[in-house]
Amino acid sequence: MTDAAARSDAPVPNRASGPTRAGVPRREVLRALGLGAAGVGGLSAGAARAGGQTAAEDWTAEAIAHAERAAGVRFTDEERAQFAGDLTEQVAGFRARRSLTLDNPTAPATVFNPLPKRWDGPALRDRVVRTAAAAKPLPSDDASIAFAPVTELARWIESRALTSERLTRIYLDRLRKFGPRLECVVTLTAQRAIASAKRADAEIDSGSYRGPLHGIPWGAKDLLDTAGTPTTWGAAPYRNRKGEADAHVVRALESAGAVLVAKLSLGALAYGDIWYGGTTRNPWDTRQGSSGSSAGSASATAAGLVGFSLGTETYGSIISPCMRCGTTGLRPTFGRVGRSGAMALCWSLDKIGPITRSVEDAALVLGAISGQDADDPSHIERPYEFDANAGVRGLRVGYRERWFAGPNADDRAALDALRDAGADLVDLDAAGIAPPEDWPYGSLLTILFAEAAAAFEDLTLSDRDDELLWQEPQAWPNTFRRTWLVPAIELIQAERLRRRVMEMMHTLHEQVDVLVSPSFAGRLLLITNMTGHPALIVRRGFDGEGRPRGVTLRGQLFAEGRLCNAGLALERAFGVHQRRPPGF
Repeated sequence: MTDAAARSDAPVPNRASGPTRAGVPRREVLRALGLGAAGVGGLSAGAARAGGQTAAEDWTAEAIAHAERAAGVRFTDEERAQFAGDLTEQVAGFRARRSLTLDNPTAPATVFNPLPKRWDGPALRDRVVRTAAAAKPLPSDDASIAFAPVTELARWIESRALTSERLTRIYLDRLRKFGPRLECVVTLTAQRAIASAKRADAEIDSGSYRGPLHGIPWGAKDLLDTAGTPTTWGAAPYRNRKGEADAHVVRALESAGAVLVAKLSLGALAYGDIWYGGTTRNPWDTRQGSSGSSAGSASATAAGLVGFSLGTETYGSIISPCMRCGTTGLRPTFGRVGRSGAMALCWSLDKIGPITRSVEDAALVLGAISGQDADDPSHIERPYEFDANAGVRGLRVGYRERWFAGPNADDRAALDALRDAGADLVDLDAAGIAPPEDWPYGSLLTILFAEAAAAFEDLTLSDRDDELLWQEPQAWPNTFRRTWLVPAIELIQAERLRRRVMEMMHTLHEQVDVLVSPSFAGRLLLITNMTGHPALIVRRGFDGEGRPRGVTLRGQLFAEGRLCNAGLALERAFGVHQRRPPGF
């Protein structure tokens, strides 16, 4: 998740005994819901958090009324008395279920499918076509080589103007030099990287070229498992955790010949840019955090420390750091990329995608990581088609005038660029298909928070959530705690609203291929993450302080190739994607 709010590392008061915001004692609310509170009734912290020993006579009308206030409902004293006796058995059921450990990868039986009713999807072929441009001459300095896009690095490696081993050593040196300054590196995988690079060189020398990622060094967000190497999820409670096997996407990139050089930082448990090692920095302005949660992936890629990286998005975690750091981020359709071996935050929302220095790079990486993942129940097998030479003539691009008003007026350059490239612009308001503004989109966050609190239930029940560095009201520990008070009925109703939003977006995309907007306009970040639609961040220019600005394109389900064609048109028109952050 992204981190828009101001933050502080100051500790929060003890939450076990203080009042809620409404003035209701926390321990009464938690007891009524079977969670307990640390220190209540002389129990140990762990036992109290797990529910403690709640006798039937503890279910007073007052305790139940406190729980009602948290749930936003109200019963009479007679109604409370009628079900009070059943609560003991209900809480016993909760405790019994908690006796069986559910590890993080265990997904719910209900699997989210982003496909709307009666929809077969776009007619696509499985193919990836690169630009046919010849390789530029190899630069004489290592920094210029490091900042080159994958498209150029690949041509140099394929032609043997550059070896994978030399390129890998360039990136390892830069990671050692600049990684501490940006606080973006968790673990260098130097030994593995050099061995992989030498193997890639030997294969290419023998005529076995695997494709455009062969020999290209890359960095993994440190929630992707790598066998025998720490995968810490950015969180102190897991800093000694090691994956038993490589994640699906790590294996896919190894099969493509790519070279893993580093595990990169993420905000703890995929939120923000604060992790147990510090705050990851924006290389364009190191006074700023790089935003999150794919903080290290965006920072390292922008600073030329890796050829490309992988990030993940649940609610802005690719889009936000790419906006901040000026990188290209491609959030694929939900289900496109297999997630086995990746930390689960929200099973029905998590997506893995590339973070790069150019649009074509992102398209190439997505082609390599797409493919069957039998261990991810949410994976959807669909063709992936990208032709870098296709252009955008006749592409229907939707927009709203209000998205480009006020401080976003300069982003209108994206509309002009797409029109000049041959796209057909569609005013969503004039066409009568603009997303309704009066729908309660914010209530969809109930889904994210409930799944995340379930994924990390053990942290809340064991009190180890106190080990997380970020402890403000908007941080995970507090969000997990308060989500225990969300009624199950509200979660189901949020899912039903999600279905309605999916159908609304399907109707919209029957008339437009792509949406263009400032990145956070019109609740599109929330809407399209919930519906599973793909998104692409493209750098547009810079603000008055020299920091990057970008726009976001959002496309039809599984049509990432068209999305990238629109991105290429913008990239060529803006002509700023190869500018480097000063000092790197």
